[in-house]
Amino acid sequence: MKTIFITGATSGIGKATAVLLAQQKNRLILCGRNQTVLDELKTELSKETEVFTLRFDVRNSDEVFAVINSLPEEWKNIDVLINNAGNAHGLDSLADGNIEDWNAMMDGNVKGLLYVSQPIIRLMKAQQNGQIINISSVAARQTYAGGVVYCASKKAVDTISEGMRIELTEFGIRVTNIQPGAVETDFSKVRFKGDEAKAATVYAGYEPLVADDIADAIAYCINVPERVSVAEMTIFPKAQAEPRTIYRKL
Repeated sequence: MKTIFITGATSGIGKATAVLLAQQKNRLILCGRNQTVLDELKTELSKETEVFTLRFDVRNSDEVFAVINSLPEEWKNIDVLINNAGNAHGLDSLADGNIEDWNAMMDGNVKGLLYVSQPIIRLMKAQQNGQIINISSVAARQTYAGGVVYCASKKAVDTISEGMRIELTEFGIRVTNIQPGAVETDFSKVRFKGDEAKAATVYAGYEPLVADDIADAIAYCINVPERVSVAEMTIFPKAQAEPRTIYRKL
């Protein structure tokens, strides 16, 4: 049984991962901004395992540090950190981009990941063991028009993962960077400001990945023997050849 800290646990990949890891009897620290969903998850998953919830916004450094540092002693022995919280906003060119969208992506995808990681890295270094799994994106592999800032934020996640591995391996801490391709979650609905019709076109004409697929990959990386470190994993749906190329049957 491991103690696993998951950000962005109230929806999509984070929620699917929480459900699967609970079934595998891991102790879970579930984090998100929606207290109602956190409470519902705790009620549901407590039937399987021990669950502790934390409500905070990863973009607020003071809030992040205060909440993590306030964890009860029995929950501070964190074995795995899953940095899943992230977002995409808009699909505009740089010339037409919304500054608030840029800030949301850089603050959430990059700075938020750093804010959460620092105090937990300190705990892991003290115990000389641990694992960090960062959820990046295939957008880090190939920049596309209209997604420059989002792609840049995910490229930063790749770089941070590499840096973590360089700095933390000597302390027995494994670092895994996962790059999902097209996954059908609320991702596109958020990107398009709630426009469900527009979001649906992203997944039209092919079978995309689902959140459970990425949850399976995360669980695999956690459950490999202690001697094994899965450094990187890229996961496409069968119809996707590279970040910008999806073969659709319309």
